[in-house]
Formats: sequence, C-alpha cells, structure tokens
Amino acid sequence: MFAKGWRIYKETRKKHDLLFNVYVMRPIAAQIVGILAPTPITPNQLTLLNLGIFVVAIALFVALPTHQGELIAVGVLELSYCFDCVDGMLARHKKIASKEGHLFDFFTDEIKAVLLAGLVAVRLYRTGGLAPSLSQLRVVTWPEMAPGFLLAGIAGTIVLASAISLTNFVRRPELSGRESTVEAHYETVVEEKPKSIVGRLASLVTTFLRFLNHYPSHIWIFAILGRMDVFFWMYVSINALYLARGWLGIVLRFGR
Repeated sequence: MFAKGWRIYKETRKKHDLLFNVYVMRPIAAQIVGILAPTPITPNQLTLLNLGIFVVAIALFVALPTHQGELIAVGVLELSYCFDCVDGMLARHKKIASKEGHLFDFFTDEIKAVLLAGLVAVRLYRTGGLAPSLSQLRVVTWPEMAPGFLLAGIAGTIVLASAISLTNFVRRPELSGRESTVEAHYETVVEEKPKSIVGRLASLVTTFLRFLNHYPSHIWIFAILGRMDVFFWMYVSINALYLARGWLGIVLRFGR
C-alpha cells in the first residue's frame, strides 16, 4: 500500500507547490488516494467533506477557548486540509480533473478563508490577546470580551471577501487573456527557474508571501505557541497588502 501511495504521490504532484505540501500533506494524502481510488467516491464529494470538517474546526476555535481546545481545533483544520489535497490528487490520479471541479474547490477555499478570519476574531474576543495600537504605535494586550476584536473580525472578513473578489476578477480570461484549460489541472513538478539574480530574489519573496498566506502551512505553529492573535493580524495584513496592490493595478489600468 505504501508503494502504491508513493507512486501516486509522484504522479499527482503539482508545480509551484509549497514545502509543507511537498513534504507533509501530499505524501499523507497520496496514501489516502491509494485507498479511495478503487471506490466510487468522487473528488467533488471529498471537497464537500473537507469543507464540512473545516466548519467543525472553526466552530471548535470558538467553542473551546483554552489552549488545549486551540490545538484540537487546529488538528481538525489540518485534517480538513489533508482532504483538500486528496480531492485534487484523486482527480489527477483517475484522469477526471475538470474546470468545474477546480472552480468548486476554489469556491470552498474562499468560504474557508472568510470563515477563518471571522471566527478566529470571535475566539480572540473570548480569550483576549495582542493587538496593534495606532495611537500608541505599539502592541498592546486587549482583555477578554474586548469589542475591538469583533470590529477587527468584521474588518478582516471584509478584507478577505474583497481579496477573493479581486482574485476572481483579475483571473477572468477577458482581463488576463488566458483561458484556463483542463490540461492545466494535470500539472507536473517541471518548472523553469528564474536565471537572473533579480528574478530569483523576486521568486523567493513571492514564495515567502505565499507561505505566509497559506495558513495550513503554519497555523499549527501559532497554535502550539498559543499565539492565534499574532496569526490573525498577520493573516489579515497579508491579504490587505494583496488587496491594496491589486487595486493599484486596477486603478492604473482602468483609471486612465
């Protein structure tokens, strides 16, 4: 079974993947694909399953405000993400990847991103935590039931929803000039590396920012340290920067 999973892992890897996926999640997911491949279970059903597990995880963040509860919630969240890897790998393994399935997967990822920003803020409202103080230009500690976290949660949800809308807008073939093909969902690990120093530095910066925004890669670290407050502010800030950069491009393109 392990040999079959290893073969599936090598066949279904994607280019431009993150280290956490390459060395942690996809090897585990490949073993699950090996078990599920002979069954009638479909990738779309697994997408629904991982969304349901994620909803449980995010509910646990609020329902269990202790550090132990935080670790349990993150464990369930990572289980959800594992199945998020399984659905695409199963589709590629069985040669049934499609535009519709890819869009459905992205749609559920959008829901999860918004839920994460909003519900982690509700957890911080219950527990208290660190917060930036613009008036004092330093980090302060907000107590339990501080309304600032609820306001931050509303703001964070707006930022995430707006960033998602921006992504959907700029990816439209009418704007990008590129139509996504079914073949694009059968990505291999082959990729052309930048050759110039500037290109390599830009690639490293982009990879690091992708890592910061890819919460399954590191949210468990913040949970172990008991610093979901730091994670929340970082996650919202990264998406706010992405949103600002995207709007700058839109203004430059459409404002002339």
